[in-house]
Amino acid sequence: MNNKRSADLFSKAQNTIPGGVNSPVRAFKSVGGTPLFIKSAKGAYITDEDNKSYLELINSWGPMILGHAHPAILEAVQGAVNNSLSFGAPTSKEIDIAELICSMVPSIEKVRMVNSGTEATMSAIRVARGYTGRDKFIKIEGCYHGHGDSFLIAAGSGAVTMGVPNSPGVTEGTAKDTLLAPYNDVDKIEQLIAENKNEIAALIIEPVPGNMGLVLPTNDYLKKLREICTREGIILIFDEVMTGFRLAKGGAQEVFDVTPDMTTLGKIIGGGMPVGAYGGKAELMDYVAPAGPVYQAGTLSGNPVAMAAGLAMLNHLNDNPAVYSDLAAKGKKLADGIQAALDRKNLPYKVTLLGSMVCLFFTDKEVNNFADAQTTDTEKFGKFFHAMLENGVYLPPSQYESWFMSQALTDENLDEIIAAVNASLDTVEA
Repeated sequence: MNNKRSADLFSKAQNTIPGGVNSPVRAFKSVGGTPLFIKSAKGAYITDEDNKSYLELINSWGPMILGHAHPAILEAVQGAVNNSLSFGAPTSKEIDIAELICSMVPSIEKVRMVNSGTEATMSAIRVARGYTGRDKFIKIEGCYHGHGDSFLIAAGSGAVTMGVPNSPGVTEGTAKDTLLAPYNDVDKIEQLIAENKNEIAALIIEPVPGNMGLVLPTNDYLKKLREICTREGIILIFDEVMTGFRLAKGGAQEVFDVTPDMTTLGKIIGGGMPVGAYGGKAELMDYVAPAGPVYQAGTLSGNPVAMAAGLAMLNHLNDNPAVYSDLAAKGKKLADGIQAALDRKNLPYKVTLLGSMVCLFFTDKEVNNFADAQTTDTEKFGKFFHAMLENGVYLPPSQYESWFMSQALTDENLDEIIAAVNASLDTVEA
C-alpha cells in the first residue's frame, strides 16, 4: 500500500512523541508496518491522511456504536461548546446523565464521573479497599482495566498468591496485593480466597473480555463469582468500559443476569469524548468524598462537552432499543460470513460473537481464557490484518482485541467486509 503521508507523519511524530503514538497499540508493532494517520470519519468509514477510505471495525475501540459523526451527537457537542469548554463547577447535565445511567443500569444507584476508564477502575478499587478495610484484590488474567499500576500485573512462573509486575515502574509492593486467576476458572478463585482469607477487598473483571480477543464466559461463571463474592464479603466489580451500553442498555450484567456491587463505565457514555464513570450501591458510593472518606477528584470530571455528547448518545440508545437487535443481526451476519469463509478453505480458526462484538482467532483451540488466546498465530493475524487493509477494511491492529461494529454498517457494507475476509484468507493461506 502507498501510504506516504502516513509514513511521513509517523517518522515526524517519533521525534516528539514516544514511539510516535499516544497509545501503544496504534503503532502497529504487533502486526508490522506503518500506522495509518486518520484525518476524518463519517458513518461506517474512516479516511486517512492519504485520502484512502476504509470500512472500519474499531469505532474508537467501542464508543461509536451509532457510527462516526452521528448528527445528534455533533449537534449536542456544538451546542455545548458555545457555552465554553469547561467550568470546573457543577452543571445540570451531570445530574441528567447520572439519572439516566442509574435508570438504564439497575445495579448503579449512584455514579461518579471521571475522565477515562483507567480513572474509573483505579477509583473503584480504592473505594472497595476503603469500604472493606482490606488491601488485596483479584484480577483476571487477560482482562485489561487501564494502565493503573495495580492492573499491570501478570502471573509469574509458579505464582499463586503474588503477581509479578510486567511493566517497569510497577513496584513489587503493588504486585503483592494483586492476585491473579484465569478467566472461566472458579476453582482458582476459591483457592486464592482460601489462601488470603478476609484479606481480599474486591474481584474486578471484564464480564466479557475484549482485550485478549473476544472471550465468552462459560458454565454460569459470572453467577458463580457473584455467589462467591457475596459469601466472602468481597466487592464484585464489573469493568464494562467496553461492554456497557454496547451489549444491551444494562450492559453485560443485563445479558447474563448478574448484579455486581460496582460497575466501571467509559467510551460510549461520552459519545466519543474522553469520559469514564464508576458507580454502584449507594452505601459504597457514599464512601466517596465529599460524602465519605475515600478521596477522588478531577477538574475535568463531568465536563460539559463530554456530558452533552454522552447524554445525546444514551438518550438515543434508551429511546431506540431496536438498536441492539439491529446490531446483533449485523454481528451474526458478519460472524456467519467469517465462519463460511473458514469452512470454504477448511480452516480450523475460531470465531467468537456476542452482540456487536466479534473476533477471529488464528488458532484451532477453543478460546476460554488468556492462555488459550495466546495459542493464536499472531504472524498469520498480521498478514490477515494487512490483507484486509488492502481490501478496504480497517481492523484493530492486534489479535488480542475485539472487533466493534456500528449501526452505520449496511448490509452492503457487511457483504464487502465478508468478501474482504474471503480474499484476505486466500492471501494468508496461499
